[in-house]
Amino acid sequence: MSAQPIIELTNADIFQRENLVLAGINTTINEGEFVYIVGRVGSGKSSLIKTLNAELPLQNGKGVVAGFVLHQLKTKELALLRRKLGVVFQDFRLLIDRTVFKNLEFVLKSTGWKQDKIIKERIQEVLESVGMELYAHKMPHELSGGEQQRIVIARAILNHPLIILADEPTGNLDPETSEEILNLLKGLNQKGITIVMASHDYILIGKHRARTLICENAGIKDTAMFDGSVDFESLLE
Repeated sequence: MSAQPIIELTNADIFQRENLVLAGINTTINEGEFVYIVGRVGSGKSSLIKTLNAELPLQNGKGVVAGFVLHQLKTKELALLRRKLGVVFQDFRLLIDRTVFKNLEFVLKSTGWKQDKIIKERIQEVLESVGMELYAHKMPHELSGGEQQRIVIARAILNHPLIILADEPTGNLDPETSEEILNLLKGLNQKGITIVMASHDYILIGKHRARTLICENAGIKDTAMFDGSVDFESLLE
């Protein structure tokens, strides 16, 4: 059976506040793909991620993400869409006043999980999957940047998402740690999760080739692989 589209944009205009940053976008991402989004600062990478997450409204054109129609999305559907998505941020966005366990517990309880035993088991499961099972009692400030990002990835997969949207997930990390985080995302992709990763770490993603969407001139250029056809110098911020 051929892969089915899980993200579709048709003649989509992407706005950041009142500014049009991407115009007339047509692109499809299939189930199980790993796709990079690259481009200069201000080219629309993060705005595209936020539109897919319905953090920014799709004002013009059509968009479908995990079966939800973005341009017709009702308020009551927003939480349902976001249960299908895991989001990984550059700045972690962990709750600094509680432990790793309590951070993850908060997400599960706020998305409808009620049984403490099942919640505890799920938290242990995701922490093990990112190599952080011994850190449940730690506070965020006790963790390195790479460790915090592993917790963020654990948080992103709590509700068994179909898609992970990663917005500059290695932006604050050293090269070795960045490699570890990318390998972790690739491992999740191999388990069937669709990964969409915005990045300007061209050295890293040049070593781990995948389909790449390049944001430039208010549009998107779609390349099959991140290869020699991409002009690194034109993309450097």
